[in-house]
Amino acid sequence: MSKIGIMGGTFNPIHYGHLLIAENALDQLGLDEVRFLPNGTPPHKHGNEIIEAAHRLHMVACAIKNRPGFIIDDSEITSDTISYTYLTMERFVESHPEHDYYLIMGGDSLYDFSTWKYPERICRCAVLAAAVRDEYQMQQLQTIAFELSKKMNAQITFIQSPNFSVSSSEIRRRISIGQSIRYQLPDSVLDYIMTNHLYQ
Repeated sequence: MSKIGIMGGTFNPIHYGHLLIAENALDQLGLDEVRFLPNGTPPHKHGNEIIEAAHRLHMVACAIKNRPGFIIDDSEITSDTISYTYLTMERFVESHPEHDYYLIMGGDSLYDFSTWKYPERICRCAVLAAAVRDEYQMQQLQTIAFELSKKMNAQITFIQSPNFSVSSSEIRRRISIGQSIRYQLPDSVLDYIMTNHLYQ
């Protein structure tokens, strides 16, 4: 039996904020691996907001290639259906029911988790692992976690992760106006973006 962290996202592009959360999840939860799943067709984002999947997949591969325990999974990108989390998690459990799964997310995602598609089915498949920035956010999220536990029988754990103020949307904005994005993402990802003229 292995403990598997699942970290989904558009990764448009992947940056150090994503990687810090994954690193802390791996260490603090004693995970055997973290699987990065770039979304194929996210249900909450319009197609013109994201670049093609092959580029996003390659950037994730560049970002994690030298970190043992970080794995890339292209199953959502190669799927023809919308990338709903409950379907992805049920597929993992059906394929390998012997593993324990942890769905890694930013702490803010807990606020609207109950609005996700079939959240109770997600809770049957995985422990929710929410990254928290500080004690103040922890206090807020503990209240939400208690409600989710009562309502959906959710198992929730927290990952202590420093507040790294960077976002994919801000990176895209800076690129579009010619500003530097160095130190916000790995150099290998930066090189790929520049070589392929992405977000320009």
